Amino acid sequence: QVQLVESGGGLVQSGGSLKLSCAASGRTFSSYGMGWFRQAPGKEREFVAAISLSGGTTYYSDSVKGRFTISRDNAKNTVYLQMNSLKPEDTAVYYCAADWNTSGARRPFSYDYWGQGTQVTVSS
Repeated sequence: QVQLVESGGGLVQSGGSLKLSCAASGRTFSSYGMGWFRQAPGKEREFVAAISLSGGTTYYSDSVKGRFTISRDNAKNTVYLQMNSLKPEDTAVYYCAADWNTSGARRPFSYDYWGQGTQVTVSS
């Protein structure tokens, strides 16, 4: 069992930055590929970024590539999402997710555990 808790969301102006964190419980964090997804009102949950078990490989959606950076610290059981050059269309609830022994999955159903989400609002 893995419990995930996101933090770092908030309100920011267009062009600004935020850094999300996702803290995981348990001693097997390094056995999970990690992902970030987001869901805006009335829309499906969409893939944002993912990172391999060791952190050596990262994956991004086209909409955030070059603006967002995913990273992880296995010693701290934490995955991060640095978001720069934010746009109003980035407004959504952001979720982190854990995928047992797999990296880079882009579909939500691939993931085994989810956090409760953190709201990110970008004003124009």
